[in-house]
Amino acid sequence: MVIEDLEKYAKEFHIPIMEKDGIEFLTSYIKEHNHIQNILEIGCAIGYSAIKMALVRDNIHITTIERDQERYLKAVENVKAFHLEDRITILFKDAFDVIVNENYDLIFIDAAKSQYIKFFEKFTPYLNKDGVVFSDNLYFHGYTKQKTRIESKNLRQLVQKLRKYIVYLEENKNYVTEFYNIGDGIAITKRR
Repeated sequence: MVIEDLEKYAKEFHIPIMEKDGIEFLTSYIKEHNHIQNILEIGCAIGYSAIKMALVRDNIHITTIERDQERYLKAVENVKAFHLEDRITILFKDAFDVIVNENYDLIFIDAAKSQYIKFFEKFTPYLNKDGVVFSDNLYFHGYTKQKTRIESKNLRQLVQKLRKYIVYLEENKNYVTEFYNIGDGIAITKRR
């Protein structure tokens, strides 16, 4: 199996995975920062980004969380196909039910967009002193920057929550965030 197989599967079955330039940005960041070894990913889907991150270096260990059973099972299958089961631990749980007992160099938030603030607050206490939080999909296909009214109520509420998260990051007194117009919008957040 090769990475392109995962990309093809995701496209065919409408599984949201990181956009190509987004995943390249994330993996390049990990390559450039050798201290990043222990990663927590919230939102595994089919294991695509966890596998890409693990392939950066042999000393990288990832704990990733997925609550959808079908996606979880596919992720387990994919991780095995890449022989990474000793370095990628997949938890089949809702992220809010996960009890964390270690610290992370990088926390990657790429799950339910409406819950980003709650994910951030739940998991940042487990961020190492020089660790970073990567948040994906902040532009949400351009909707968070759109000025015209969004007709769909569900979509409108989701976009409002993402906008709140962006403001939350911008105004957070304990963290400093840089926003990148890469992929579907990425933020990198560090402790002040």
